Amino acid sequence: MPERTDWIDAAAEHLDNAVTRFLDAGGAPGAVAVTGDAVETRSLARGVVAPGFAEVTPTADTRYDIASLTKTMTWLLAGFSVADGDLELDKPVSTYLGPSTHPASGLTVRQMLGHTTGLRSATRFDEYLASGVPLVEHILREELETQPGQRMRYINRGFILLGLVLERVTGQNLDVLAAERIWRPWQMHSTSYGPLPADEHVAPTERRLIGTRPTWGVVHDESAALMGGVAGHAGVFSTAADMVRFARGILGARQEDSPLGRYVHDSFRVYASQDGTRRGLGWIVVPESGTAYHHGFTGTSLYLSPDSDRFMVVLTNAVFVSRDRRRLKALRADALVAMSTVDQGVSGKG
Repeated sequence: MPERTDWIDAAAEHLDNAVTRFLDAGGAPGAVAVTGDAVETRSLARGVVAPGFAEVTPTADTRYDIASLTKTMTWLLAGFSVADGDLELDKPVSTYLGPSTHPASGLTVRQMLGHTTGLRSATRFDEYLASGVPLVEHILREELETQPGQRMRYINRGFILLGLVLERVTGQNLDVLAAERIWRPWQMHSTSYGPLPADEHVAPTERRLIGTRPTWGVVHDESAALMGGVAGHAGVFSTAADMVRFARGILGARQEDSPLGRYVHDSFRVYASQDGTRRGLGWIVVPESGTAYHHGFTGTSLYLSPDSDRFMVVLTNAVFVSRDRRRLKALRADALVAMSTVDQGVSGKG
């Protein structure tokens, strides 16, 4: 095992080269990335926040729409509720939402966290506009696409439902809950749900209609937007500096001999697999390298190495350029290599 500084330097160089290739290929206007552990970090910032709108170099304090990285925060909020005894992983949601015979009423929190609910994969909430029925009721009534626990399928609906369950269990709105349980205690003062001011400190995401301004300071995800910008699957804006605090908080919690520590520890075990992808609770896991990670559609990623207390944060607004995933997939693959195999002598030159 190399010294801490040796690993951070080698991994940071590898990641720097990967980000440079990504930006040179037109994958995003800019990027901020951090490699680190419990003590040290190495940061990089490249490109601009958004050409034509915010032509400044991004910094560790630039706010990005982190998209589905919001799910990792909902995962942690669920962990707090489990630790408090307010939520149990294997009880049906009807325990918390009231008796029901609807198709989804028997789903468990574990299935939501592991993406094995069988809920609808197409998240279309516009069909429920002005229905007079609460969203949670609509989700519970929908026919399942597969039997719960039968098939792993990454979807938003499970975490949307989980967010609604957490609100019911705690009696708090999700944004208030996240601020009280995570953001304020962990000093994540630049992390919040939107809307935010559209300025050079906030990275725009996508120009959905040619000739209009991009989505900027408001959530990119359409379903989260219909929910008022606050949802369990998307909607959070954060910075690289705050995501470092988040990563360190998770890794620190895992070391605790406590209900929360056991929840975090167990979340990185393989719970379900499909087509070569293995998931724990809330995370994709790679047992061979001891790595866990999650991505956000806008172009964000968080990688953890729980056993060695190492992490990587990569924030971009790739969707500002395109929804094409090919260049982003290459960057993410390179980051995973830097995270998991630099120890085995992978060159920092990538």
